[in-house]
Amino acid sequence: MPGGVTPLDARVPLKKGAHGGNLVSPVIDRWATFDCYGTLIDWRSGIEAEFERLFGPEPAPHLLDHYLEIEVDVQRGAYRLYGEVLGLTLERLVREEELALPEGEEPALARALPDWSPFPETREALGAARERGWKLAVLSNSDRDLIAASIERIGVDFDHVVVAEDVRSYKPAHAHWERFFADTGAEREHHAHVAASLYHDIAPARELGLRSVWINRLGEEPNPPPDRELHDLSPLADALDELAAASS
Repeated sequence: MPGGVTPLDARVPLKKGAHGGNLVSPVIDRWATFDCYGTLIDWRSGIEAEFERLFGPEPAPHLLDHYLEIEVDVQRGAYRLYGEVLGLTLERLVREEELALPEGEEPALARALPDWSPFPETREALGAARERGWKLAVLSNSDRDLIAASIERIGVDFDHVVVAEDVRSYKPAHAHWERFFADTGAEREHHAHVAASLYHDIAPARELGLRSVWINRLGEEPNPPPDRELHDLSPLADALDELAAASS
């Protein structure tokens, strides 16, 4: 997949050659990894829209909050494809909330996911980061077919993708990052992870000693604290460059 042009400030400093000329050291790859759902794709709105369709608009916000709690619990169990997780979580939500799920709607969320929209600034922000020389990767609690549909919706090529289906576990477990570094050979000092979830992403990034950019779309308290906090992706390229400069 195409990579951006790495700016001069991403290079190792110039060294003098044997005859006094400057030798440019090899370009250092700078990597930004991203969670997808909640960070790049507006999955809360996607899920809530399905709940409005299935159960009406009034209970949808409460059902969304309850759904998200249940999904975390389902993902802690034995590994299942994310499409199955969506169905099992919906089934348990319906049971616990004493709702009636219309016949044939068990796979409603997995069926709807490919149509969930990116946040308005996602494409431009990713493009700006790529123009600054950052390589882009997705580390997602998803399946290969589902993430492919979402990346197509985003409309930006990524240099690497790791999903739960690849590592048979869900974040906040560390396997996504371990696979990413093994696959790419990326250097941790030239890497930052970008995500909206404190639980799934920012906390494990801190455990791994990785720099992080938290997209705080919901006005939450930063616990654990990230290296940078943004309210959306619009200033992302500047934040990434600031982190790179601070580590050099």
